[in-house]
Amino acid sequence: MATSSVQFDLVRPERRLASYQATEVQIPGAMGDLTAMEGHAATITSLRPGVLRVVASDGMKAYVVTGGFAEISATGVTVLAEQAVPLNELTPAALDALVADACEAAAVNADKDTADKAVADLYAMRVATGI
Repeated sequence: MATSSVQFDLVRPERRLASYQATEVQIPGAMGDLTAMEGHAATITSLRPGVLRVVASDGMKAYVVTGGFAEISATGVTVLAEQAVPLNELTPAALDALVADACEAAAVNADKDTADKAVADLYAMRVATGI
């Protein structure tokens, strides 16, 4: 039985971070988490800070994202992240930098509730990952 897949691409401003076939992509959407698989309806969603998980033939890979957008189609998922770091490469210093950026955004953001939630999500991520 053939496994269905979608093309997954993760791009941050300075470079493409990942590009491979995946069976599912778990996305931390601004309005809630969602999972994209082959045949998904065309969707564009903004991201909230969280862990993006990608299941592929060689296992699951995870990336910490701080915001951006995800474009989902029946055959692919493209994530345009403000910042993204492979979870296995995340250090306490890198997480502190992500939190500092989110705090700075919270200070200038007109939608203070959304910015404050982003900071809280990053702190929760620190607890969940043990970093």
